[in-house]
Amino acid sequence: MPKSLVRSALFVPGSRPERFAKALASGADAVIVDFEDAVEESLKRQARDNLGVFLHAHAEAQVWVRINAPQHAEHFADVAFCKAHANVAGVLLPKVESAAQVAVLAATGKRIWPIIESARGLLALAQIAQAPQVERLSFGGLDLALDLNLSSHSRAAELALDQARLALIVHSRAAGLAPPLDGVHPAIDDPEGLHRSIRHAYEMGFAGALCIHPKQVAVIHAALAPSAEELAWARRVVEAGAHGAGAYQIDGQMVDAPVLLRAQRLLAAQL
Repeated sequence: MPKSLVRSALFVPGSRPERFAKALASGADAVIVDFEDAVEESLKRQARDNLGVFLHAHAEAQVWVRINAPQHAEHFADVAFCKAHANVAGVLLPKVESAAQVAVLAATGKRIWPIIESARGLLALAQIAQAPQVERLSFGGLDLALDLNLSSHSRAAELALDQARLALIVHSRAAGLAPPLDGVHPAIDDPEGLHRSIRHAYEMGFAGALCIHPKQVAVIHAALAPSAEELAWARRVVEAGAHGAGAYQIDGQMVDAPVLLRAQRLLAAQL
């Protein structure tokens, strides 16, 4: 399955149709219309109707949808909605805990991003990652911390969450998926904290992150951009490698095939 380039994936509540166009104009690599956590129970069906009207009026629009969890009463209606609309590019499945839950979505023909946010989901990662139509995994750190009874913002909690992040990286790589997306940074007016968390996730192997406000998009993209120093190093490595040597030195360090590949990836990340 083709793997799309996604650094930022912006949520917009399905109950706020006046925000759909603004989200699509935000510069986010993907826009996710949320039918789940951001929509109160009494407006779940209205959220589907809102998006249906918008997609009918904007045939060129491409959105993702976070549907309600498999246990929710609106789950199957959400699945049917996604299947029926060609401009729903893919589906985020929250609180996924088994490959069987993912298989229900495979019939839509859409790309799937399971959200791992529970102990059961972590234990089933190998099967979930191998399920049909899964393009990448995404991380629900806030819900996972609650499920695991972690102490918020503690060093111990961060260590535990990083172990979960590593599991997503390992299983994504083993299954041939696109690199996963990290969870949301809930503090909207904290660009420095968001930048730090994105760099941390990137250095662990994540491609980017989910986000909840348009102002977070530019911060995420900046945090993921290679520095001028990194790009200069990568150019020197690639230029030297063009001569065909199996191993050589750059800046006093040995360069072999893995280092060359790292340099090539850095140059490819220029956007």
